[in-house]
Amino acid sequence: MTFNIRFSTAPDGPDAWPLRRELLMRTIEAYRPDLLGMQEVLPDQLEALKQRLKGHAAVAVGRDADGQGEMSALLFRSDRFEKLRDGTFWLSATPDVPGSKGWDAQIPRIVTWAELRDRAAGGRALFVFNTHWDHRGARARAESAKLMRQRIRAIAGDAPVIVTGDFNAPDGCDPHRDLTAAAGEWRLTDAYRALHPQRAADQFTFHAFTGRSDRPRVIDWILHSPHFQARAATIDRTNENGRYPSDHFPVTAELMWTAQAPPATRAR
Repeated sequence: MTFNIRFSTAPDGPDAWPLRRELLMRTIEAYRPDLLGMQEVLPDQLEALKQRLKGHAAVAVGRDADGQGEMSALLFRSDRFEKLRDGTFWLSATPDVPGSKGWDAQIPRIVTWAELRDRAAGGRALFVFNTHWDHRGARARAESAKLMRQRIRAIAGDAPVIVTGDFNAPDGCDPHRDLTAAAGEWRLTDAYRALHPQRAADQFTFHAFTGRSDRPRVIDWILHSPHFQARAATIDRTNENGRYPSDHFPVTAELMWTAQAPPATRAR
């Protein structure tokens, strides 16, 4: 699952974090994701998630220079996965400098990643990368795609990869193609678009708490390397009486390891 949970200090009135926190937790629990990439996570939200989702461990770093600020947090089921290593880099020309801001981005943006050993797949290792691209800078999004492609290859090599995030750009745009176009034998596949190739008017995953989705733009993506095959992918529109857990719909996918791993093993 990839889920922009909307930061807790936003002045959202009837959709403020304390009023939607329970619904958000239940939305996550209903799907029971093995892997969960979240965006706009502040420390109080991360603590609430860790307290509620006790079967999950977290990897999270604030995007500001002092380690504070919003996180692109990764949660994973600790009974299934063992963390081998993790890291964070900044989407900028100086990706190892905390708090660095790239190109025409309005604010610092990051990628948080983890290498995990999947006990349910005979101990196979995989890498999960989670990000939130800039909402204003078109060049920043374009350069972020190029930097992520380079960094993913440098960090993960030929190992299995899953990428989650709020990319603030529609699937099919140039940055999306930069990540999903084949280069040699390496490429990523968009799980949702692979299973739903026809664009529909209700696929816009940002809805500003209205539940209305009137454009064929999926801006929250789950991408994967050829080590996986998508078995299902959905835009989750959970709500209670017209109230929504966030201003984004979460996107989910069920990924099956390919024949190199036990055929009954799926990651959600």
